[in-house]
Amino acid sequence: MKKRKKFPLAYFSMMLILLISILTSITSFAWGDNTMNPDGTGGRPSYSLQYINEHAADFGSTPFFNSITIADTDAAWYKDNFGKDLPTGIVTHEKNFVGARENTGVDAGPENVWNGNDITVEDGKEYIIRLFVHNNNPNGENAIAENVKVAFDVPIDSQDVNGQQQVQVNGYITSSNATPYKYWDYVNFNTTNGQKFHLDYVYGSGLLENRGIGSKTKYGAALPLSDDVVKAASGGTLIGYYDNGDRTPDGRIPGCYEYDSYVTIKVKAVFDYDFMTEKKVRIVGDTDKTWKKTVNAKVGDKVEFLIQYKNTSDLRQAGVTIKDTMPSNLRFIEDSIKIKNSSHPKGDKIVDDYLVTTGLRIGNYDPGENAYLTFTAEVVDEDLAEGSNTLVNWVQVGVVGTTITDYARVILYKEPLWFKIISITLFIPIIICLIAIAILQYMGHKKRHS
Repeated sequence: MKKRKKFPLAYFSMMLILLISILTSITSFAWGDNTMNPDGTGGRPSYSLQYINEHAADFGSTPFFNSITIADTDAAWYKDNFGKDLPTGIVTHEKNFVGARENTGVDAGPENVWNGNDITVEDGKEYIIRLFVHNNNPNGENAIAENVKVAFDVPIDSQDVNGQQQVQVNGYITSSNATPYKYWDYVNFNTTNGQKFHLDYVYGSGLLENRGIGSKTKYGAALPLSDDVVKAASGGTLIGYYDNGDRTPDGRIPGCYEYDSYVTIKVKAVFDYDFMTEKKVRIVGDTDKTWKKTVNAKVGDKVEFLIQYKNTSDLRQAGVTIKDTMPSNLRFIEDSIKIKNSSHPKGDKIVDDYLVTTGLRIGNYDPGENAYLTFTAEVVDEDLAEGSNTLVNWVQVGVVGTTITDYARVILYKEPLWFKIISITLFIPIIICLIAIAILQYMGHKKRHS
């Protein structure tokens, strides 16, 4: 009997291992350009500062970006050739050209360290994302990059990565005549407790800073950029070095450090807390005690509202706030608010009216915990329109940066003026007729008995 060949199984195993290694390499590299292979290998080479300058003739007039990695020998070489130390703040690994830090309100200081790979976010805090742009060709204005654009890609939601939530922000540089013509790098925003979040781009925050049209010294401020800077799918926004008269970027950047640029945007971290809220209503004194989304009422009726909040996440939620927005023609009845939760299991009265004014903080809630609030209002006629009126009572429940709304409705009918006039007009003759009939009956009765 022939032995079964094991080659196909071994071949499959080898291919599986190869595939896993390829996929691993695809997800692990941080930078890239259009010359990179699909598996993350290849791409543009790295050059030391000394090599770039000593081989200027080899680079000709072709622009290329962000390829310098400062070598250990560059500091001594720079001082020997220029008589001074390397400039402070120089980007030492230009392929890692996207970084971020918390927006502390100041431009410099030991606390303002750019994180080039990962940064841990806090709810509600603002962060600055920086993108460095450097045409490395040492031949200056003889190697001008044309149609230079930059863009950031800020995803909508965070993703689970090894047990933590992460938003990866990519930055892009493109140029029509550079080789490579497209460059990218990213920085990761993370939470350590598994809390989902997203980054809100601060509109109008894009800035270009350089020694040309983006010069703070010359113009007093960096150059504002279009919000297209966060539209990577459509190519981003044009930048440049030269002032063409109206301080608009012309897309041209010569080579060398004196023409480098920094592009920044601001984002705000917003934690996406998982919770629910529900609003219902019923008529006070009605035999039907069922809570409903909509009730029919009339002026003078009292209605009772119910608000429910529940923590549906796996994390503790602190500082839960509830605010009710009362519409006109519903008048809040003071001292009618009650709360029921783990701290008030029997339902206790709340003496202030923060719920219907500035908002009421109802405490902290562990996963699965909930709270119920009730209050009463009276239906009044402040500015009711003739015909059907729908009074919508909204509630807002907030957990730090996340807000959820819900509503309940009270419907009532106000008779139009013309209906009242006609009713009165018809009512008077009917009364007169009834009186006349009564008089005639009385006179007839009296005549029969006379």
